[in-house]
Amino acid sequence: MVSAQMVPSELLIEVIAEELRSNEKVFQPPNWADYVKTGVSRENAPENRKDWWYTRVASILRKIYLKGPIGVIHLRKSYGGRKNRGSKPEHSRTGSGAIIRLAIHQLEKAGYVTIANTSGRIVTPAGRSFVDKLAMKAKEELPELANY
Repeated sequence: MVSAQMVPSELLIEVIAEELRSNEKVFQPPNWADYVKTGVSRENAPENRKDWWYTRVASILRKIYLKGPIGVIHLRKSYGGRKNRGSKPEHSRTGSGAIIRLAIHQLEKAGYVTIANTSGRIVTPAGRSFVDKLAMKAKEELPELANY
């Protein structure tokens, strides 16, 4: 059986984002998505303004799938970056918590993610089968992955 670990992350995130884009009832970018930066360390909003929301939600779903119970704070760290402070040394900054929280709420509404006690979010069986099904679809698209 193919899982999310066997498929390259870029390809899997692209396939998941395409599938989420087709479910417009649950997954919609907020009104402020065209203007917001994805973190303090960024200088501008994302360049591909129409598709970045679905890519981020797909990436968050993949991270929750792989890393087990994970919370918003750990996701903020992983989506953060180094802040350019001019001539001063760079410092690491976290990513936007509002984007991550809203993406998680949309994933919970779709039934792909749920809260695990107090340790963070985990993927539900429906979410696991959704990701595995799309991983199989992504694997079929690349002939070089046939050995896996």
